[in-house]
Amino acid sequence: MAVDYDVEFVEREDRNARFLVRGVTPAFANGVRRAMIADVPTLAIDTVRFVENSSVMFDEQLGLRMGMIPLTTPLGEFELGDTVTLSIDVEGPATAYSGDLVSSDDLVQPADENVPIIDLKDDQRLEAEAEAVAMSGKDHAKHQGGVAVGYRNLQRVEVVGDRGEFEDAEPQIVRGVIEHDGELIPAEEFDNDLTQYEPFEGKELEVHDVENAFVFHVETDGSFTVDELVTQAADTIEERASELETAVQL
Repeated sequence: MAVDYDVEFVEREDRNARFLVRGVTPAFANGVRRAMIADVPTLAIDTVRFVENSSVMFDEQLGLRMGMIPLTTPLGEFELGDTVTLSIDVEGPATAYSGDLVSSDDLVQPADENVPIIDLKDDQRLEAEAEAVAMSGKDHAKHQGGVAVGYRNLQRVEVVGDRGEFEDAEPQIVRGVIEHDGELIPAEEFDNDLTQYEPFEGKELEVHDVENAFVFHVETDGSFTVDELVTQAADTIEERASELETAVQL
């Protein structure tokens, strides 16, 4: 059965976005959130072979740092368990950055080039070969392409009257995004205090959760764009639903 829902972006950048989804249940919204965090595979460094490490850090410490460097993961190019080789060779005095990693696959690169790995002094050197593997966030946090994924109910603000002439205004704090006269307004625009929003000055207000309407805030680590992460999460939900349907019919 098809789900009838609407999506409207409040803010939209490649790696950070907020969007409203109407017509979905809380369970479905939470399923999408969990899928973005746990079910979408990304590439991350898993094993490192050190040729030379004369820095002040142990091999294990550098391996952990390299494992947390986000890598671009092109859509449809990799399956779970696929690997890519990266290498690094930096001699001090210099700082080794994520951008110094050289990939065997042009499609797979550090999402950010300026992540520091280690500061090398005179006569210190870092030379290593690493293997990145495609896994999902439920296997390890370093494979979570969605570094900040959450949602809130959309809230509707209604003006129900005028405040008394001599009545002091008490702060009325809201979070996320509100809806007023059909317009979506991020609460940050009025410092999260409705009494600081000009159209509401001197007004008595009521705030209600909009049923089955949720505002998602999604930030990625650069492995994907927000659009790609959301699309892949939805695909994983559809795949699991199809697998369940097939199993039930057996």
